[in-house]
Amino acid sequence: MRLWTYRRPFAFDNDSYEIRYSFSFTTYTSRLYKNGHLIDELTGNFIDELKVLTHTIGTADASNTLSVSVGYINWLTVGIEVYYNEARIYASHPGKDIYFADKKLQKLSDAKDTEAFKQERQKQSVQWQKNKHSIFADIGLGAAFFIVSKTTGDLTLAAFTSIALGLALVVIQRFVKVDLLGGFAVFGTVMLLISALLSITFDSEFFVQLKGTIMGILGALVLLTDGLFRKGRYFAPRFERYLNGPVKHQPFVVGLGVLGLLMAATNYAVATLLSEDQWLTYTTFIDMPLYLILFFILISKTSQKDATKRG
Repeated sequence: MRLWTYRRPFAFDNDSYEIRYSFSFTTYTSRLYKNGHLIDELTGNFIDELKVLTHTIGTADASNTLSVSVGYINWLTVGIEVYYNEARIYASHPGKDIYFADKKLQKLSDAKDTEAFKQERQKQSVQWQKNKHSIFADIGLGAAFFIVSKTTGDLTLAAFTSIALGLALVVIQRFVKVDLLGGFAVFGTVMLLISALLSITFDSEFFVQLKGTIMGILGALVLLTDGLFRKGRYFAPRFERYLNGPVKHQPFVVGLGVLGLLMAATNYAVATLLSEDQWLTYTTFIDMPLYLILFFILISKTSQKDATKRG
């Protein structure tokens, strides 16, 4: 399935040419058109490599050649360079390097051969093996909430179903060695219980919809307290165990607190302005991916490669 097509037109010797560069999930294809007719086609595979594609065609004078090279000038856009014999006669993006992606991937490939990279991969593998069961538990609780909500249309029932499953995890944890509660399963279960009890007390499922808002505000207050008054000394070192490197403690924890308030406000807006069904779709499929995107941006802004961890 073709996802996107870039068009890069140019003219040569009174003829109109156009490169149409498209890509799917696994392949990329460059097609060269002359006066609207396809005259050459090249295809590559993302799995193997992401290289510059070069079309070479003859001209009226058989001793000369016209070549068109197509490559990424950044991670979002492709550019072309046109050569007549060895001389470049046109560039769609002057000053940009169409070998951008090629060089980046080559550098990454070279880095993979270093001992430091291998050690980092080993560290990530160990972390994944340690945390994967708790991550699956979190996903399972979220899926159960969504399925019961969709099937019955009762958010309160869905909340109590997730609570029951969360408590079951606590019991199961006593009999298994793998960590089922290392993620947010317990915290999420407690917050669901609060939301469900509010729903029963006020006879309104709206409080169940406020689960994300309640969790966000309470979590943000705890994080901001640590970040502002203790410079992040409690939470930052604990998060660093799951990250690839150290972070600036206070900015990171304060940023997490602000992020929690932002997500809480977003959930409240969705719950109040949109329908219950739309909120359910948001909280199941959009809320977490959006949080993760912002979370990784926060990490990139607060990381410090040479920092020493503080207790």
